Parts: sequence; C-alpha cells; structure tokens
Amino acid sequence: MPGNKLYSVSRIIDAVKEYWYWGKLGQAKYHLALADKYLVEAKTLFEYKQYLLAVDGLKRSDEHIKKVPMNKDAMLSHVEVLNYLLKTLPEQFTWTPEKGAATQLNLHEIIKNSINIRKP
Repeated sequence: MPGNKLYSVSRIIDAVKEYWYWGKLGQAKYHLALADKYLVEAKTLFEYKQYLLAVDGLKRSDEHIKKVPMNKDAMLSHVEVLNYLLKTLPEQFTWTPEKGAATQLNLHEIIKNSINIRKP
C-alpha cells in the first residue's frame, strides 16, 4: 500500500516483471494481474477514506485493463467491485491536504469511467 517504505520497490518490481512475460497470453496475464492488484488497492484505500490515493490506484488499474483482451469473467468481477464502490462512496469529495490547495474529486464520474472501460 502507498505509504509503506517498500511500496516504491514493489512498483519497480512490477514494471520489471513485464519483460518476463512473453507473447500475447503472457502479456495479458501480466496486465490482468496488475489490474486486479491495483483495483484491490483502490478498493481498500476507498474504504479507509484515502480518496486521492485510491483514485490513483484505480487509474493504474484502468491503464493495465486497457491492455488486456476482453476476459468476460475478469471484467464482470471488476465491474461488481466498482458498482459496490458507487453505492458506498460519496458522489464528490474535496481533498484538502495540510499544506496545499484543495482537489475536487468526482468519485462517481471516475468510477463510472472505469466501469465503461471494462464493458465489452
């Protein structure tokens, strides 16, 4: 999870692993695994009300899912998680850091965009 000392190391290892997976099937497995990982990360961060970090994780998941050929079962489980988030999260949230400008997060719009990416 973000904030852990080893998180950046984990991200580097994930990037290096891409060269280990060869061929279309290997690349699809790699990107699907990372899309799953970052979606779980985003869901957990949303539950702990760390909305800014959660949106970042969700965007990373979206980037990896775009590189996966449509796998109906995987997409259905992703959409199920995203629909759960839509029901439980506020529509908008203003993230105000201690020493910085506020950021308006349109959570429902971001999540609906992620759902649309996963629809066949």
